[in-house]
Amino acid sequence: MSAVVIVGAGPAGIRAAQTLAAHGLRPCLVDEALQGGGQVYRRAPGNFQRPANQLYGFEARKAQAVHQTLDAMSAQIDYRPDTLVWNAEDGHLHTLSQQRVSTVKYDRLLIATGATDRILPVPGWTLPGVYSLGAAQIALKSQGCAIGEQVVFAGSGPLLYLVAYQYAKAGARVLAVLDSSPFGAQVAALPRLLLQPATLAKGLYYRAWLTAHGIAVHQGATLVEVVGEQKVEAVTWQRAGSRHSLACDGLAFAHALRSETQLADLLGCQFSWSPLNRAWLPSRDRAGRSSVPGVYLAGDGAGIMGADAAEMAGERAALALLEDMGITIDRVRGTQLERQLARIQGFRAGLEAAFPFPDSWASQAPDQLMLCRCEEISVGEVRQVVAQGHTDINRVKAHCRVGMGRCQGRMCGSATVEIIAQAAARPVQDVGRLRAQAPIKPLPFGVEVQP
Repeated sequence: MSAVVIVGAGPAGIRAAQTLAAHGLRPCLVDEALQGGGQVYRRAPGNFQRPANQLYGFEARKAQAVHQTLDAMSAQIDYRPDTLVWNAEDGHLHTLSQQRVSTVKYDRLLIATGATDRILPVPGWTLPGVYSLGAAQIALKSQGCAIGEQVVFAGSGPLLYLVAYQYAKAGARVLAVLDSSPFGAQVAALPRLLLQPATLAKGLYYRAWLTAHGIAVHQGATLVEVVGEQKVEAVTWQRAGSRHSLACDGLAFAHALRSETQLADLLGCQFSWSPLNRAWLPSRDRAGRSSVPGVYLAGDGAGIMGADAAEMAGERAALALLEDMGITIDRVRGTQLERQLARIQGFRAGLEAAFPFPDSWASQAPDQLMLCRCEEISVGEVRQVVAQGHTDINRVKAHCRVGMGRCQGRMCGSATVEIIAQAAARPVQDVGRLRAQAPIKPLPFGVEVQP
């Protein structure tokens, strides 16, 4: 029997494992987190008392269903939580678990690695008390704490309103939401957003609830600077040409999400430019097959579409894997899933229109702004390399070390591409993409890495 491995125990990975197990396979499900569910359905520690409806809101039933699905498969799958996949080559995954390095062999691999925040730095973003939106959500769900006593949320994308709502519902004092997206863009996107009326209704509810509870929501607001000496003390923001300042001790910000594509890159998958995601993504067919035989892609790690779509894509990719193994599948179900995903793709286009990328960010970023915090590379240093004639991001990386630090460009890569494109007056897709390097996430000291 072929060794089938799934990386990522979020909605896509769990649904894929369920599909494979239902057809008689015993897949190995590897996940970095201590408990399955992914970021969106992240499980609280067992001693936490907050009920699911408070932790997940409208998504409580979905979250519980995903968790119960994983729990029910304990005897049918080889589930390996708290296991980081840091490299992949020659049919093996290199993993780290409990300070021990080992390998997991696979014949077929389904990658469901999810997404992380897209960060566009501002002056002061390295101060203690500044978090990404996803990190603020983790603190709330996994640690039962807020990132500050007076918190501001900034950036764009649906996650902005969701996290602000979750914090306010948990009792945190949310001072303001600074949404860089203009209100007119969201109104214009309504026809496409109506393709998923229930999802749209939830988003409208979050926004209305915040306003009804006295939390200021500012549209078209650009975060200018985080102010403080040893920690966050205030944020400065701009709207319609006027600057404002707001005292706070915590800030969470991000501009939508970016896919985690490093594993697909290390495995040699072909990439193509996605204008919708403003990123290079691993290519896949409608069923989830990558360009590399035996490697399948599902969920936000292959393109941002949300939790519901991730579950569908996980099931569809698992069906493709089974079919390629010669196992009989329900092809009608496969076609149905593809149609559902196509409809969600239309809604996703509406979200991108409603929360457009802030095109002016790169031109407004000052030279002294810290771009790569791992290597302490400023925006000005990147611009100097571009002025020398280097416009490919990997060449820029070689000349100034941007993206060479512990995060391997996961935090600074998207922003660096934008700076290069602006400085070189080239389309962002022409700048290229950072090539993945192992380890794709930091390994702790004291671990012996075998060749």
